[in-house]
Amino acid sequence: MPLGVIPAGTSNGMAKSLLDFVGESCTAFNATLAIIRGHKRSLDVATVLQGQKKYFSVLMLAWGLIADIDIESEKYRWMGSARMDFYAIQRIFCLRKYHGCIKFVAAPGFENFGEPNELGGEIDELNSNWVMQDGYCGPTFDMKGFNRKIEGPFVSIWLHNVPWGGEDVLAAPDAKFSDGYLDLIVMKDCPKISLATLMGEMNKGGHVRSPHVLYLKVKAFALEPGPRADDPNKEGIIDVDGEVLARGKGTYKCDQKTLMTYDKLHIKVDQGLATVFSPIN
Repeated sequence: MPLGVIPAGTSNGMAKSLLDFVGESCTAFNATLAIIRGHKRSLDVATVLQGQKKYFSVLMLAWGLIADIDIESEKYRWMGSARMDFYAIQRIFCLRKYHGCIKFVAAPGFENFGEPNELGGEIDELNSNWVMQDGYCGPTFDMKGFNRKIEGPFVSIWLHNVPWGGEDVLAAPDAKFSDGYLDLIVMKDCPKISLATLMGEMNKGGHVRSPHVLYLKVKAFALEPGPRADDPNKEGIIDVDGEVLARGKGTYKCDQKTLMTYDKLHIKVDQGLATVFSPIN
């Protein structure tokens, strides 16, 4: 069943990606017209798995700086979309870093990113979790392919399925709607002044060219989130498609229940699994 996307939120990353691809402005009128015309395109869908729980994502996953800005800025929602920029300034000057590790299956041409990953006993555990699911469980998973890793601490980890994360944030300029890969943006360390400049270049995608940023494509991804580097008693937030997937200790609204726990999770993409109404190119 094709899905129609109309921009009616704060960021509207999916609607912006679909409309910008054909050079149209991100408006409810243009999005509605695209649905009426009935032209369709395929869209990759990422499956996020943790134990027996799964979550399907079409936009992005964030941990670290981007997730903190997206979720914690909710306290300034009365400011409208300006809340993002306002809270980003706060987070840059009070910068957090998080311990952790990411492992991934790199796309062709990106195999030299990160370090070799030694495979352990997690293979059978992960496979058994997938087999026990009812209904559609997401794509098949083989941890033997997770041959690369990057160790923290990290400023930000950002996975993107489409180019735009918001109407003014070109998060992953090389992302495609149905190429079967996720675009991974990694920031391990960055001086605050450089970070402020880098954030200002996100509206044109210039941040991915920064020497402080790693930008690559992956087929599958594993996140092992850890505590903040400055305070081991505080952890972070995992944000999927603008919603809180997991909250760690000492985070904003950490008393609220979330779908998953702040622990290891796995992500893999199904190429072209979804269908969306799209403007005609």
